Amino acid sequence: MTTAAELLAQDFGSFAELIHAHASERPDAEAVIAGDVRLTYADLDRLGDRIAAQLQAKGLESGESVAVCGLNGWAYAALWVGILRAGGCVAPFAQSSTPDALRLMLDDSGARIFFADADIRAAMDVPEGVETVTLDDDDTFNAWLPAEGSKPEPVALHPKQGFNIIYSSGTTGTPKGIVMLQEMRWRQVRALFTSPDTVSILSTPLYSNTTLVVFLPTLASGGKVVLMKKFNTVEFLTLSEREKVTATMLVPVQYKRLMAEPRFDEFDLSAYQMKFCTSAPFAAELKAEVLKRWPGGLVEFYGMTEGGGSCVLRAHEFPDKLHTVGQPMPDHDIRLIDEEGNEVPTGEIGEIVGRSGTMMKGYKNQPEKTREGEWYDSEGNRFIRTGDVGRFDEDGFLTLMDRRKDMIISGGFNIYPSDLEAVVKEHPDVDEVAVIGVASEDWGETPVGVVVGPRDAEVVRSWANERLGKTQRLSAVYIVDELPRSAIGKVLKRELREKLAL
Repeated sequence: MTTAAELLAQDFGSFAELIHAHASERPDAEAVIAGDVRLTYADLDRLGDRIAAQLQAKGLESGESVAVCGLNGWAYAALWVGILRAGGCVAPFAQSSTPDALRLMLDDSGARIFFADADIRAAMDVPEGVETVTLDDDDTFNAWLPAEGSKPEPVALHPKQGFNIIYSSGTTGTPKGIVMLQEMRWRQVRALFTSPDTVSILSTPLYSNTTLVVFLPTLASGGKVVLMKKFNTVEFLTLSEREKVTATMLVPVQYKRLMAEPRFDEFDLSAYQMKFCTSAPFAAELKAEVLKRWPGGLVEFYGMTEGGGSCVLRAHEFPDKLHTVGQPMPDHDIRLIDEEGNEVPTGEIGEIVGRSGTMMKGYKNQPEKTREGEWYDSEGNRFIRTGDVGRFDEDGFLTLMDRRKDMIISGGFNIYPSDLEAVVKEHPDVDEVAVIGVASEDWGETPVGVVVGPRDAEVVRSWANERLGKTQRLSAVYIVDELPRSAIGKVLKRELREKLAL
């Protein structure tokens, strides 16, 4: 039998086959811990076989999508192995989506089998012809599985075959299916390969690429994954200490909550070797605090679910660059372009476009959206447009400004909300802030601030405007109890506008 090391040495291979190799070499090694359930690699491999066999018995064809929607759990983890082993493409949906959005995603994916938590099934109008299986009820899920020892027919994978589809609604509310190929994920697994000693704790959801860039490589490496259904600071720290966790992926708001946890320093986190972050702006002062108080290195990734170019900041190696998202990763080509699609020189601001070996095939069933998200250089090379605006410094480190669509044009001047947010955050009463643009008869658009913390909005507005440039001044400040965020911590500015009717 081919060993895991031999598989990983290949230019292309199967994630599910890697799990089988680890199960053969280290059957009793723990693979997944979720609540009270602890699965060894032998357990995970057998579950993968049974899931794959049942999917094939249901008529699943190679490359066909299987939809999944629910909180993190042992069955969800096993589905990734089983669906891929059957030759299927995993289509995980955000459980926070509305029933209408879930129906759109289900229709778009073409899935005929839908694994979902009970509350999601109850809220949805599942179309006729789609089989639903309850994911968060162990008895129901186990009853769906075939007999112990069931094995699937072997499936030959093609590099251009879909591995998974991640649905990203962005700020438009319209789901877009980002198709990620087998070859793309294989490159990623090899690039992020760790070791069998890795113990990763993950509290972000399994439908998110944020989670998958650690979940998949950890299992591919023969390591252990600790899954949390929902993030809780004390539970996270307790599990980290108990399981001797060596790595985690968190979003900035989770780091912020952990640093604010009164009991943080009571826990033994000495096993940590590396911490990762992505998905949302990560304040320099928060990075500095994490480095000071939490053992192990800190790495920030900047990139898109769609792929393209990515940057990496090894914060523990470059403490003077914490305000940036780092430098392009090896073999990643990142450039900045202006409104006309022309490249801009170093030091100037432009939209970020990227190219690498890990790029999406395109948006499923949306060729126009796919074309809108592409840019080609003078030699015809394809790049993915990020929609973010940034600037390279003289050392090649990238500083993010804002989302291009969030940029405010007031009186002909470009205003970057992040610049204003950085000033407002300095007010002692402000816990969080988001700046958005609203229509203005006089200026076209004008910036307003939405803040959490203070009691008097006008005091904050006056204080900020004394420190902002003339064209940047806030026309209003609104106080809210909390900022709306996605499951991976991004502030949803569209929802803010809707909530405040701006």
